[in-house]
Amino acid sequence: MKLSVVILNWNGKKDTLACLDSLQKTQAPPFSIIVVDNGSQDDSVAAISQEFPSATLLQTGKNLGYAGGNNVGIAHALKQGADLVLLLNNDTLVDRHFIAAYLHQASEEKKAGILGAYPLRMTHPDKLDHLGGKWNTETATFDLVGLEAPQGFRTDEPLDYVCGCSILIRREVFEAIGMLEPTFFLFWEEADFCMRAKKAGFGIDICYEAMLLHKVSASFVGGTPHKTYFWWRGRCLWIERNCSPEEKQRLYRKIILPQQRHLLKLRLLKNMHLFLESLLSNKDVSQKKAKLLQYRAALEGYRDFRKACFGSGPSWLFNKRVNS
Repeated sequence: MKLSVVILNWNGKKDTLACLDSLQKTQAPPFSIIVVDNGSQDDSVAAISQEFPSATLLQTGKNLGYAGGNNVGIAHALKQGADLVLLLNNDTLVDRHFIAAYLHQASEEKKAGILGAYPLRMTHPDKLDHLGGKWNTETATFDLVGLEAPQGFRTDEPLDYVCGCSILIRREVFEAIGMLEPTFFLFWEEADFCMRAKKAGFGIDICYEAMLLHKVSASFVGGTPHKTYFWWRGRCLWIERNCSPEEKQRLYRKIILPQQRHLLKLRLLKNMHLFLESLLSNKDVSQKKAKLLQYRAALEGYRDFRKACFGSGPSWLFNKRVNS
């Protein structure tokens, strides 16, 4: 089976070089590496070209988001005849037997169209990141399976999606359902892709021997406005694309709209408190300002979904002065 590994880079030179170095050290049959640069403004392109000349380097010229950037690499891999495409986050370090384990399970488990890996946390290698998720219709979110579980954890639960830091996908899946949905831009795209694959009859499983270390959202650590905005926008888009009309109506009535009203109320009240506190005291209010930005991001993520405004999001999300 011909394997192509697709790695997306966006101003992540250090992480990407380390990831590529770990891939080079794997003990596995030959495979190709495709690095997609998503419009980086650092010197990633020059460094990758110099240190890993055997890797195919594709340049998009602008930030197409996670799905859009990976789609460029997937299209190239399929055009070159890949039977399997491995989407690998650049903020990972793979085990020496990572590729061999994936290839072995793919050859043995023909019914699985998608295989997830076994991602351990870079900062705590004795703990899992998570294996994937199961859709919870009572919360309108995914329950993460194995989140921060001790190394060695396994599950027999059927998953609705696998952790997006490493996904092995058969060519037949792309031929049946198409590429990743670029409208998501960031977050939820792997859940959407896996759900579409399940509905098309493809199995989803975990390759427990395909171990790697994952930094866990190196570009969006913690509850940043970026993460909150794209999470809310992607959540609503996922519901729109994957839930029945009856379920959508119930989720909005019981969960989404009440949560949005609560966030709006909190933003108004906390903004008033912050204004008064800034007048009456000299306390540090930076944490309260950061919380207000979270509320704003959540509200605008929902608003932009309703307005069908997708892409890279509002410019204020990238304003360092506003987010400092």
